[in-house]
Amino acid sequence: MIYFNYKFSSVLICLILLIFGCSDYQKLLNSDDMISKYRSAETYYNEGEYRKANRLLVQIAPKYRGKPQAERVLFFLADSYYNTKSYLLSAFEFEKFIKSYPKSDRKQYASFLEAKSYYQLSPEYSLDQDDTKKALSKLQVFINKYPESEYIQEANILVVELQTKLEKKDFEVSKQYFTIRDYKSAIKSLDNFISDYPGTSFREGAMYFEFLSFYEIAINSVIDKQKERLNELLVLYDKIFRYYPETIYSENLNIKHRNINNILETFQTPLTK
Repeated sequence: MIYFNYKFSSVLICLILLIFGCSDYQKLLNSDDMISKYRSAETYYNEGEYRKANRLLVQIAPKYRGKPQAERVLFFLADSYYNTKSYLLSAFEFEKFIKSYPKSDRKQYASFLEAKSYYQLSPEYSLDQDDTKKALSKLQVFINKYPESEYIQEANILVVELQTKLEKKDFEVSKQYFTIRDYKSAIKSLDNFISDYPGTSFREGAMYFEFLSFYEIAINSVIDKQKERLNELLVLYDKIFRYYPETIYSENLNIKHRNINNILETFQTPLTK
């Protein structure tokens, strides 16, 4: 019973301190004392209490415009938005900071976090990729401008990730034509994809589905065109294995290859009188 009372008392004390702490913070928010707000915002920021810091910084930022502290306030505001995952607002505020303080020591870091804000906004590959493209553009500007930056390695990693996402979206769109049996559109789209992204990790898959699309057209062609198209398929088959000797699609490709050769053999068999 004594243990229970001690435990209950400890919890009660913590709750009281929390209530008074919240009460003091609320009073500060309602206060007109900009100096206290500025000092408290910086304290909260340095302690990682970004949400509390942000609410104060939003209030004081307009009041400090043009003052010596304005640079710090604007950077803290942008960074507090980033750390509370308000990435659209952080991107906006970092861009404003860069334009307002082009000679700031924090400009490089702000440029990186502006780009990274758009990276955080980049959605799943199947959705609209405007923010992905914006992030890529911002990251490329950063890489070109600060090639020796301590953030360059991370920036390059993010670029690869975002570029892969765009490639995956385009690949899936091209592949969709095959899925709906629009084989001619699939061939055209996949061929364009391979040309546009010669180094893509989806190239093997693109070549495979291009082969499958050609295959469906060839085996269903009229006799006059079938032999020529089947021979073109054999060229594409050899091309896939030349680039990808251990392709993950080898089993199905080999089945199709045997079927192609079986059909071609019928063209070589003389007609029986």
